[in-house]
Amino acid sequence: MSMLVGVTLAASTLFSAGPAAADTPPPEFGTDWHDPITAAPPVTKPQTKSCEVTVAEARFKDFTPYEGTYSPPRKCGAGDWGKVVLRLDGKVKGRQYDRLGYLRIGGVEVFRTSTPQPSADGITWSVEKDVTRYRETLGRDQQVEMLIGNVVNETYTGIIDVKATLTFYAAGKGGDGKREQAPPDRVLPLGDGTTLTTPRNSERIVAEVYATGSGGGCEEYWYLTVPDAAPYSCKAQDGPYREVQVTVDGRLAGIATPFPTVWTGGWSNPFLWYVIPGPRAFDIKPIEYDLTPFAGLLNDGRPHQVEVSVAGRPEATAGWHTPTNILVWQDEGRAHVTGGLTGHKAGELANKADYTPGSPDRQHRLDTRSSHRLSVSGYVDTSHGRVKTTVTRALANTSVHRWTEGESTDALTSTWSDRETVTTNGRAVRIDRTYTMDGTTTLGAGDRLRTEIDLGDRAETVRTDHGRRTARTVTDDRYEGDATYTANVPREDRHAVGTSRERYRVYGDGGCYDRTLGTEQGALTVDRLRC
Repeated sequence: MSMLVGVTLAASTLFSAGPAAADTPPPEFGTDWHDPITAAPPVTKPQTKSCEVTVAEARFKDFTPYEGTYSPPRKCGAGDWGKVVLRLDGKVKGRQYDRLGYLRIGGVEVFRTSTPQPSADGITWSVEKDVTRYRETLGRDQQVEMLIGNVVNETYTGIIDVKATLTFYAAGKGGDGKREQAPPDRVLPLGDGTTLTTPRNSERIVAEVYATGSGGGCEEYWYLTVPDAAPYSCKAQDGPYREVQVTVDGRLAGIATPFPTVWTGGWSNPFLWYVIPGPRAFDIKPIEYDLTPFAGLLNDGRPHQVEVSVAGRPEATAGWHTPTNILVWQDEGRAHVTGGLTGHKAGELANKADYTPGSPDRQHRLDTRSSHRLSVSGYVDTSHGRVKTTVTRALANTSVHRWTEGESTDALTSTWSDRETVTTNGRAVRIDRTYTMDGTTTLGAGDRLRTEIDLGDRAETVRTDHGRRTARTVTDDRYEGDATYTANVPREDRHAVGTSRERYRVYGDGGCYDRTLGTEQGALTVDRLRC
């Protein structure tokens, strides 16, 4: 897709903007549009006393990180908070790319995000995230580092102005005060090295990896890469399959499918994303790996090698970031929790990419089928008895990539599945994740560039107790968009039109949330709640 990507960058950075859209959609994109908005549910908050702390306030115009200090509030529970909510408020105007950013407190990555692309008159946006899991880190004075890497010059004029705050809610009844599990007792950033020493009384260990393929190169579009034999602009020896792996002392400990995030300049058409971004673009969720079967080994008081890698990434190719935190729950009743690894079965990673050559009358085609399985079991002897844990994970990907000579038409239909089951003493949590992408970009007559795309982000969580189902929740985020503009002309002659729609649903035993947003030519035309 790189030929069309070049066209996109010109459009996204040279297009200017102006006044807000009217209630009636304009016939084409004007010089301003509605501020970015998503259909995702807001973070629910307890009806208890709250305290707000500003963590960072900065204007990013280069790659110099903001550095500061943080002190927790002395009220609102003094460390024993019922909930902690992070809020990012941003504004930017002028011309600018989408940019990737992070916020670290005490070395712990608590937030990873990307930015919307601005109008000349400016846009504002905000993101909220529940960060209660980092309560232990937030309970003491810490160093703060934040960066949204940016370039500002005569062409790219948008300075990204952000403010990050934390709101602490005292523990107590009200709101969503129920928690399925207490936050971890320790949060250990893996940092640039790979050595990990856990507390000797760890009884549950989870790794979270904020994995993103980005940086402007082909790994930003990893799902479109092709083997060397195929005539396409983005290459990878093994094709488009990517897998984020965690190893402990060289042994495979976790596998996962990275989410195929589309940033706000993606698929050659920023007009798709000006108002409604693709799923997860503003709040990049970490991939979680339950490493509890390895707790007995990790609890020996010695450093262990824990490494994160991306399988399928071309060698010596940049573009992937994998900052990692280790979450640890400790046994208050014992100074040393012993245990062992009782089972480890790693299947072969099956990855087949079949290329069918094209011709002047037929599109090139790449069919990819990939899968991988891992099962790990272990136990720990805690103060409340022996706890046996088995973690199984099964990944699969099927994709069909079609393109013409010169890549004037470029299309992908792909589905990724990631099924994980964690069983602990007969109680199991199964999460079935399904990601979908179905998109086509065409550069047609008169240099009219059109992108049609559907994206899906679905997860079904089922809890059972010795085979009996106790809870089920489904989260389903669907995006669809269709936008066209004239490429390679001055911005006033682009005559862009576009529609986008997002429906975000949560349903099951925990209640219902259902919101739909729709836009036309940058104007918000639909905002409907069904639950």
